[in-house]
Amino acid sequence: MLDLAFWAPVMAGGLVAGGSCGSLSVYIVAMRIPFLGVCVAHAALAGAVFGALAGLAGDLLLWPALGAAVVTSLLLGLADPRRTRMDTNIMMGLLFSVTMGLAFVGFGLFGVLGRSDNDVRSLLWGSLAYCRWGDVRLMLAASIVLGLFLLAFGKEMRAIVFSRQDAAAAGIQATAVWCVFLVLVAILITVNFQTVGGLMIYSLITNPAAAAFQLVRGSVRALLLALVLGGISGLGGFLLSAATDLPSGAVIVLVSSLLVVAAFGWRTLRER
Repeated sequence: MLDLAFWAPVMAGGLVAGGSCGSLSVYIVAMRIPFLGVCVAHAALAGAVFGALAGLAGDLLLWPALGAAVVTSLLLGLADPRRTRMDTNIMMGLLFSVTMGLAFVGFGLFGVLGRSDNDVRSLLWGSLAYCRWGDVRLMLAASIVLGLFLLAFGKEMRAIVFSRQDAAAAGIQATAVWCVFLVLVAILITVNFQTVGGLMIYSLITNPAAAAFQLVRGSVRALLLALVLGGISGLGGFLLSAATDLPSGAVIVLVSSLLVVAAFGWRTLRER
């Protein structure tokens, strides 16, 4: 018999993680920066690794992970492409290289120091099975804050999606809005880290929007559809992983990828 007291927060966590990442994916895909998820996730992983080396464990690892993710997002947001002569994707590649190197150097230090790396290694793959109501509330709070920001600064974000330089020329505080957006993205990705996994979250903040843009036109409809598809990916992936005893993060990503293939197939048939 299904133990609702145990599985209810797990299913809610999958739904919230998928829906929040799905709605975020519309902006990520529209700005053509899908690598942002990988960059921020590896920064959070590096923070968690060195937090564990410092003696932290369990839920306390969230704070060094969050700190590293926020610092990385601010570095990315404050970097001026004209001064650095590097566009956003190149800068993300550089930050990803640094944070990935730090993360795996940290993993090496566990062996040198004779400590267990089980707590942080599990963050690579994610597991919904450990999601409790406290985690769901944290994920939901981060999602609500990001949603309120996008509602309040929707016009500014649309201008930034088109061109940050043009938005700044039009009098918009583009750098400030862009930095706040990146910080909120970093927070959302980090609080979803445990459920989806650092190596998997890249797909979940890309695939729902990729599928939505195959099926509908207009940013609002794409946003709503991506939210639904993300929720289906999260909840459906969990149910399949529970039935097959496979890692939930990996199954969630595969479900989201299948939705992209199905959306592309449906659009192709409809056009014919």
